[in-house]
Amino acid sequence: MHNLGPGTCKPDRNMTEIALHFAANLISCWIIVRMIYQSKAKRRDYVFTFMMVSASIFLLCRMLSSVQLDLAFALGLFAIFGIIRYRTNVVPIREMTYLFVVIALAVMNALAPESMGELPVAAGNIALWFLAFSLERLMFVEHLVTKRVVYDRIEYLQKGNREALKADLAERIGEDVERIEIGNVDLLRETAVIKVSYRGDDHSEHIDPSDSI
Repeated sequence: MHNLGPGTCKPDRNMTEIALHFAANLISCWIIVRMIYQSKAKRRDYVFTFMMVSASIFLLCRMLSSVQLDLAFALGLFAIFGIIRYRTNVVPIREMTYLFVVIALAVMNALAPESMGELPVAAGNIALWFLAFSLERLMFVEHLVTKRVVYDRIEYLQKGNREALKADLAERIGEDVERIEIGNVDLLRETAVIKVSYRGDDHSEHIDPSDSI
């Protein structure tokens, strides 16, 4: 007859603990992504990415927490996720910042409770919520959509016609133009490349900030 000691229920307890921490991490990430980021940015294309990255890294860290890993491998693993870039599209700086936030939350929620306990980890999550909310709302951070357009009325580029240029661009793109940046001017084709910034929803990818105009 097998002896069922107190240690028999440990795997079940561990699985329950992992499930609760996993759910708490998803809720924390959802608050950052949906209630703070998306409500301000009005972008839905990164919500899936942020949530899946957070869930994947949490499970990866939790599953490997019992495996002996040297420091170089652990830092290299974190760096791989930290420098994620999609080769077909450039990830904007603001979205990269939120990516770092959800990665940090996942690592903290996966590894810290065992050594520090749930209360300090919960305080760390709340601190990140408060900081993100403050910077997004209370600090009145300005978020402008930037587009690069080829403009064909170079007579509006002359000095003193800046307001007329903004009005013409606003009529064409259907948005109130906040800022413009004039780049290369082709006098032969009578066109100019202009960066137009306006407030509004952007469901397309941002242009690469490193592109010269």
